[in-house]
Amino acid sequence: MAKFTTWDGLQLNYRVWEGEGRPVVLQHGVVADTNANWMSVGIVAALQAAGHHIISLDARGHGRSEKPHDPARYSWQAMTADMRALFDELGLDEVALVGYSMGGIISILVAQADDRVERLAVGGIGSGVVDCGGIDWRVIEAADIAAAMTGDGSTAAPQAQMFRMLADVLGTDREAIAALAAGLNEAPIKTVADITIPTLVVAGDADPFAAEPQRLAAAFPDARLVTVPGDHLVATADPGFAAALVEFLR
Repeated sequence: MAKFTTWDGLQLNYRVWEGEGRPVVLQHGVVADTNANWMSVGIVAALQAAGHHIISLDARGHGRSEKPHDPARYSWQAMTADMRALFDELGLDEVALVGYSMGGIISILVAQADDRVERLAVGGIGSGVVDCGGIDWRVIEAADIAAAMTGDGSTAAPQAQMFRMLADVLGTDREAIAALAAGLNEAPIKTVADITIPTLVVAGDADPFAAEPQRLAAAFPDARLVTVPGDHLVATADPGFAAALVEFLR
């Protein structure tokens, strides 16, 4: 594990597993971190077995990275800039970028802004990207996640309570997540038609946050779709998720 200072002075944590070829950079989902999203479910191990050079970033507010409690320190643009700053820090010329849920939205924005991204894989998101420009507000709003992080979370929307339970299991800084959710209150994606690189969309077949993933895949000029069993929290643990990534990145 290592840390670097990102563009606005925050200390962010990342981890590297040495390997060959184009680096595979991972960005986790909201509340989770490198361990919860990628290591504990076997995805890092599968990528290692395939020989990949792997880098995973703990987003601001998460994992071992710095966790400000000021909503002004969080935005989609800030987190996009964090990933690009990591590329700069490590001197990366080309990457395959993999993002899940919140990390999927960030990864789309990075791919649009940075031509160092040569392959893109996103999971845990679906037609909400096309219809809502990011978070699928038909299922959950950022304010719901913020509300779930306060008190005992019992009055939060049912879909948001899942994130509260995850936060409690992981010992997440709930005040930081509430601040983050307050800052992620916009729809940052206008289109994905400008992302012409090879793209993979992976979705759990029972994931309400990744509804109609075929519509998201169709919106990219060059994308394939893989569905695996599971909802938002367990889809990454299905062996088919890791297998789809390994095949796509081969």
